Amino acid sequence: MSNQVINIQFPDGKQQVFSKGVTLTDIAQAISPALRKKAIVGSVNGTIIDLTRPIVEDSQISLYDACTKEGIQVIRHSTAHLLAQSIKRLYPDAQFGVGPVIENGFYYDIDIAHSLAPSDLQQIEKMMKQIVQENILIQRKEVTRAEAQQLFAHDALKLELLQDIYEHEVVTVYEQGDFYDLCRGPHVPSTGKLQHFKLMNMSGAYWRGDSNNQMLQRIYGVAFTSKKELEEHFVFLEEAEKRNHRKLGKELELFMFSEEAPGMPFYLANGQIIRNELESYLRQLQAKFDYQEVRTPSMMNQHLWEQSGHWDHYKENMYFTHVDDQSFALKPMNCPGHMLIFKNDLHSYRDLPIRMAEFGQVHRHEFSGALNGLLRVRTFCQDDAHIFVTPQQIEDEIALALKIIDEVYQVFGFQYDIELSTRPADYMGELELWNQAEAALENVLTNLGFPYTINEGDGAFYGPKIDIHIKDAIHRSHQCATVQLDFQLPEKFDLTYVNEQNEKIRPVVIHRAVFGSIDRFLGILIEHFGGAFPTWLAPQQVKVIGVANKHRAYVQQVVDALKNEQIRVSIDDRQEKLGKKIREAQMKKIPYIVVLGDQEMDTQHVTVRKYGEQALIEKTLQQFIEEIKQEIQQKALTIK
Repeated sequence: MSNQVINIQFPDGKQQVFSKGVTLTDIAQAISPALRKKAIVGSVNGTIIDLTRPIVEDSQISLYDACTKEGIQVIRHSTAHLLAQSIKRLYPDAQFGVGPVIENGFYYDIDIAHSLAPSDLQQIEKMMKQIVQENILIQRKEVTRAEAQQLFAHDALKLELLQDIYEHEVVTVYEQGDFYDLCRGPHVPSTGKLQHFKLMNMSGAYWRGDSNNQMLQRIYGVAFTSKKELEEHFVFLEEAEKRNHRKLGKELELFMFSEEAPGMPFYLANGQIIRNELESYLRQLQAKFDYQEVRTPSMMNQHLWEQSGHWDHYKENMYFTHVDDQSFALKPMNCPGHMLIFKNDLHSYRDLPIRMAEFGQVHRHEFSGALNGLLRVRTFCQDDAHIFVTPQQIEDEIALALKIIDEVYQVFGFQYDIELSTRPADYMGELELWNQAEAALENVLTNLGFPYTINEGDGAFYGPKIDIHIKDAIHRSHQCATVQLDFQLPEKFDLTYVNEQNEKIRPVVIHRAVFGSIDRFLGILIEHFGGAFPTWLAPQQVKVIGVANKHRAYVQQVVDALKNEQIRVSIDDRQEKLGKKIREAQMKKIPYIVVLGDQEMDTQHVTVRKYGEQALIEKTLQQFIEEIKQEIQQKALTIK
């Protein structure tokens, strides 16, 4: 073949000859003008590149439109540059930090003397739309370091980023009309491809995330492939705000925060009821499978955390104190305490597996800017379990742990995805042991028929893991449950058991959490149910309302009957109109409202209105009690 032509292979395996130096744009045009118009970016031999980059060797290629994962990522990255160009036009002295892609959009950190206000965002967005109309070509240019230093001579932030580029790396600049940026790319061919975006808000951000550096202004935006997707995003945001657990937590009197303990939740009576129900449910389930519940101290000596390895990995996130001239730490995890309990006794292979569980309160330091209601706190209860097994028991115990997780998530109506994270670059231990562990996890998932994806290199340093990502009612993903294999802690704590040959052998430890953080899980549940909890979880399960004062005796009779069956019930006996009482009970999202008047008193019946339904249904008191008891026992998801 002539050295002036190259062989291009398409995703379907077909091949075609093109002139050397052909671009993805040329190839798309050769296939069809429609494809050229739709294409946003492409890949050559697995590397995502701009459509205008010349291809100089035989290659495998793919083309991506805006609807692909690759396409929307590039659109969002290019929209960040569009934002920066608009700011540069409006504020010529602006300096620019970084503008990465984030979920649903992008942001850019900027340094300008002007303190931006919401009205400024409108002006910036107007300029962005003007630049889109100009349809400016976006061009990649390779420059020398000296050329880059000259280009960004008046932008100290970009010069600092330039210094971080390795000597052997090619320095690239993306130019679009009167704007250029230091960037690896790739980008869309022109600004005209960027149609569906919206600037959202602003915040302060330390340069490079370091509180010792200067504070920059960060502008956030979203970008999508179509007007419909952009509109759907705002519908989603509206629904998410209705379900916001911080808002509902206040309205339903579930929890509070105080400046006296930043990032540490105070549970009010209603919230504590839900926590107790969650713990009670999992406690009963674990007892069914012979878990032994334990409790370990909240504060232990520093040398323990050095021994466990947490000192090296979590020191910056731990709280310390001194007692009797010794350094102690509040526990960030329950693991080391469970290792000490195991080591306290001699164990035979006949004792294993030992399933040790704890609802343990842990403390981890989080930056104040990262705190987010119950979803990110500085102290939380972790439903930890550590299962000590022989190598032969690994697969059975992992399977059992996954079955428990599956049962729990079905109760809450969660769909979930499973991710298997494999050996990281900084793994500890023997490669053969890692291969065995990864194979064990894969075997379990395959045998159980659970679909999963591989997350290469994202396992813990001590072993591979299975992470469960649940989907809430509005399809947001949350990582909660985890199952991890650990060969390192038994080594660090010199744990042993006696095998059939009377030899001392190291056990394997399986780390398992179902809720993960009960606090975070509660925050997720509040948003998942929109505060309308299923009856078994609801702080108040029944609100009883009498029509008039003469019905008070019957109201009390009904309440006493419900309380005798451990049903959480309260009376609204205020001197208010009946309609107002019913509306307020509905606003509190109480599962059942019972209204009692003359007819109910005469027949010894109750009239029941279920949350989310309009119908008023009359039934006997005993029938109502039996139905609600059955609903609570079955943990039925009757509220949507």
